[in-house]
Amino acid sequence: MAQPSIDAVLSADYLPQHIAVIMDGNGRWAKAKGKARVFGHKAGVEAVRKTVSTANRLGIKVVTLFAFSSENWRRPEDEVSLLMELFMTVLGREVKRLHKNNIRLCIIGDKSRFSARLQKKNYCSRAAN
Repeated sequence: MAQPSIDAVLSADYLPQHIAVIMDGNGRWAKAKGKARVFGHKAGVEAVRKTVSTANRLGIKVVTLFAFSSENWRRPEDEVSLLMELFMTVLGREVKRLHKNNIRLCIIGDKSRFSARLQKKNYCSRAAN
């Protein structure tokens, strides 16, 4: 017997208006699979894409992603640099898609240690209506 889709099981009346996701363990996940840590970070990007898409489809109004903690700055410099580049690449690719789907992205928190290039970005703009 086929399982019903998540949309058929969940009622908007019982869904939260805001969910939060702590992105943790991507590197460990990759390492456990015998892959480089970057493989895990890239898999995390796909997990976020699916999460945001599903939340949007279900009518969840706000998704908060805790993606980079102050502890992450203690990682090796090359890994932090790679994460910042991945962040810039993904944001550049995804922001237009988000806005097209009426989703607004805001980067919040202490951004002072991010690159000047990332700090200059104004991602907290209005989504298309």
